[in-house]
Amino acid sequence: QVQLVESGGGPVQAGGSLRLSCAASGIIVSFNTMAWYRQAPGKQREFVARVNRDGSTNVADSVQGRFIISNDNNQNTVNLQMNSLEPEDTAVYYCHSSSYDSLRNYWGQGTQVTVSP
Repeated sequence: QVQLVESGGGPVQAGGSLRLSCAASGIIVSFNTMAWYRQAPGKQREFVARVNRDGSTNVADSVQGRFIISNDNNQNTVNLQMNSLEPEDTAVYYCHSSSYDSLRNYWGQGTQVTVSP
């Protein structure tokens, strides 16, 4: 059974930093495309960042230069370092995994990030 469990969210002031972590079980993160998405109140879920199977990364334009995604293969986690946070980053952040053939996709339960002005 695959489980993705996010942690590290919480309240933070604008300009601050948070580090989100997604602990995976039932899959090996380095064998999958691992990503973070977020959903703000009243808005659709949007892509934030991903680590591809070859280790390359992609980040959304809105977080470019502020957020860094990485896998920790020893811990089998995917982490999202978020710096220079803005109130617009307030959202529930979700971890996502996708298999090499895109047929097996899993979501975590999400972790709330709240950035105050």
